[in-house]
Amino acid sequence: MITRSLIPLQRQAMPGRGDWQAQLAGAVRDPRELLRRLGLGEAWLPGAEAGHALFEVRVPAPYLARIRPGDPADPLLRQVLPLGEEALAAPGYVADPLAEADHTPARGLIHKYAGRVLLIASPTCAVNCRYCFRRHFPYAENAPSRTQWQETLAYLREDASIHEAILSGGDPLAASDRQLAWLVERLAAIPHLKRLRIHTRLPVVIPDRIDAALLDWLSTTRLQKVVVLHVNHAQEIDDAVIDACQRLHDAGVTLLNQSVLLRGVNDDVDTLAELSERLFEAGVLPYYLHVLDPVEGASHFDVADDEARELVAELRKLLPGFLMPTLVREVPGEASKTPL
Repeated sequence: MITRSLIPLQRQAMPGRGDWQAQLAGAVRDPRELLRRLGLGEAWLPGAEAGHALFEVRVPAPYLARIRPGDPADPLLRQVLPLGEEALAAPGYVADPLAEADHTPARGLIHKYAGRVLLIASPTCAVNCRYCFRRHFPYAENAPSRTQWQETLAYLREDASIHEAILSGGDPLAASDRQLAWLVERLAAIPHLKRLRIHTRLPVVIPDRIDAALLDWLSTTRLQKVVVLHVNHAQEIDDAVIDACQRLHDAGVTLLNQSVLLRGVNDDVDTLAELSERLFEAGVLPYYLHVLDPVEGASHFDVADDEARELVAELRKLLPGFLMPTLVREVPGEASKTPL
């Protein structure tokens, strides 16, 4: 039996502040390295390697720095550490829990709801969350070239009922500013489009991503701008994240947040209340609290619907209405999110 410790002699330095692409490229992508950096022992390695084989580890340094070393129950670590439980089959847990393959009329385009479409603007994420409902998504088949984007743009131009384009992924902000500026300029040229929505975790996991180049194309588009962050725990919000949110706000962006209710991360009322308070301090309004999408490999995060409802009922006693996220489930084939 291997007994030597994975505790590092020293913490590895973070790439230079402001160089978000270097921070993205330098993300930890090996389970042994993740354990070493966080001072966790070899006992965690078999499970971490088993989970990594199914869905690779990816954790950038700014997010890693917020995880408490030596604490396997840390709520941020729970979101990114692969576990052996990911290999266990669970009834009802499937590779495509939202049936997105049934709503993809063009490469990188998902059209499920009236009035809005979702565009896979990047196949890459800055962090691989273990509960991700797209952990099995066929990104290789949904990463359009500029030529292939023309088909998607034509689809949008031909449907005047579409008023909102949602950039998703992966994480859309993992794409270059040159590519994003090109795409947003063409979206803005479609007269019936009113809003640009960006679903992203990058301002949270690499706050330096919100730089002058990004703010340039974002602040100058005619489209109304909404950025929906994904934060599950107050510990994810540090001063750098608050600064990034302020830069987005100054660029005319409405900031919302959606969370996922996760066993062992945020499944208690005090944690959820603290999250809403901390979000508002950062200028972000809570939007949705999702119950877990039943994606293969994530069943150990599940919180039962009845327990979720009880948590939200208790949360309502602690928070003003404007800080209350709406508890929802996404049901394939329904016309909208389903409130619980």
